[in-house]
Amino acid sequence: MNLTFSPGPSKVEPAVRQWLTDAYDAGILQMGHRSERYTQLQKQTVELLKTKLGIPQEYAVYFVSSATESWEIIAQSLTRARSLHFYNGSFGERWFQIAKLLRPDTVAQPFGIQEALDARGLPDPAGVDVVCVTQNETSTATQVDGTVLQRVANHYRDALLCVDATSSLGGLHLRYARADVWFASVQKCLGLPAGLGLLICGPRAVDRIKELAEKHHYNSALALHEKALNHQTTHTPNVLGIYLLNRLLEARPPIKQVQDHLSARATMLYQFFEESLPNLPLLIADKALRSVTVLGVEATGARLDDVKKHAQAHGIQLGNGYGPLAKTSFRIANFPQHTDPDFVQLQKALLTFGG
Repeated sequence: MNLTFSPGPSKVEPAVRQWLTDAYDAGILQMGHRSERYTQLQKQTVELLKTKLGIPQEYAVYFVSSATESWEIIAQSLTRARSLHFYNGSFGERWFQIAKLLRPDTVAQPFGIQEALDARGLPDPAGVDVVCVTQNETSTATQVDGTVLQRVANHYRDALLCVDATSSLGGLHLRYARADVWFASVQKCLGLPAGLGLLICGPRAVDRIKELAEKHHYNSALALHEKALNHQTTHTPNVLGIYLLNRLLEARPPIKQVQDHLSARATMLYQFFEESLPNLPLLIADKALRSVTVLGVEATGARLDDVKKHAQAHGIQLGNGYGPLAKTSFRIANFPQHTDPDFVQLQKALLTFGG
C-alpha cells in the first residue's frame, strides 16, 4: 500500500486497524443507537473532544455525516435571510453556492489566493445574519489567521461567525471562542475513515437555533440540539466512526502539543522546497498565508505528471491539485497521523526528481 499525502481522504491513523478489530469483538457494530451503552459513548466522546481539542464547555457538539452537510444545516437552521461568504478557493465557493440555493439573498466576497482576507475593508454588516469563512482552504493550501477571524467577528457583532475548519480541526489549536460555529469532517487531521462530521455551536448559535426553530428537515439544528441534550442523534449515526473518534482522542496528546509538532514540521517542509527543490516552487508566496496542514506546490504539464509518477515509483502518492489548480499544482498533507519518518521518505524521493 502506498504512503499517501493526499489531503483527504488522507492517511488513516495506523491504530485504526486494531481499533476496528476491537469494535467488532466488543459488539460496537451492532450496538443500538438509543441504548444506554451508546449514549455513554457519545457523552464520553464529546467530553474528550472538549478536553483534547480545547473546545469550551458551553459549546454544543453535534454529530453529522460531513462538513458538507454542515453547510446546508447552517443555511437552513441558523440563517434568517442572508449569509456573507469570504472565500479564496473551491470549497469556500461551493459553501456559498449551497447556501445561495437555500437563501437567495446570500452574497459573497471572494479574494485571491495570494491575498489576505482584508479584515479592515469589510462590507457593511447591515442585513447580514451569518458570516462564513473557510479557516483552512484545502484547495489552495491557504489559511486565515486567528487575529483576522477576531476582527471579522468584531465587525459583524450581530451576525454569527461560522468557520469551516475541515483541514485544521484536530491539527491546530483553534480559538473556538472567536466564532459561533465550527465544523469539520474526520478524514483529514483526525485521521479516520470518511463518513462522520462534527458541528460545534456556541451559545449564540444555540440561541439562534432556538429562535428560528426550523423543523423541516431530519437534520434540522433544533432537532440535533434536542437529541444531543440526551447524548443521542436525530438519525442512526455512524456508531463505528464515533467509536473510532473516541479511541483516537484517547490516544492523542493535547492539541497544543499536536500543533507545535505540525507547525515545526511545516516550517521544515517549506524550507526544504525553497532550498532544495527550486524546480518545484511553492504555490503560496506569502509565508503568513501558507497553511500549516496542507502544502501546495506548483507544477504544470509534463512536470506535474512526471513528479507524480516519480513519487509513485517510490511508493508515495502525492495529493492532486483541486479545482482550477488541478493541472498546475499538487498538494501534500501534513496531518498528525503522518509520522516524521513518512516525511523523510518523501524528501528522499523528491530529492532524486530531476524534472
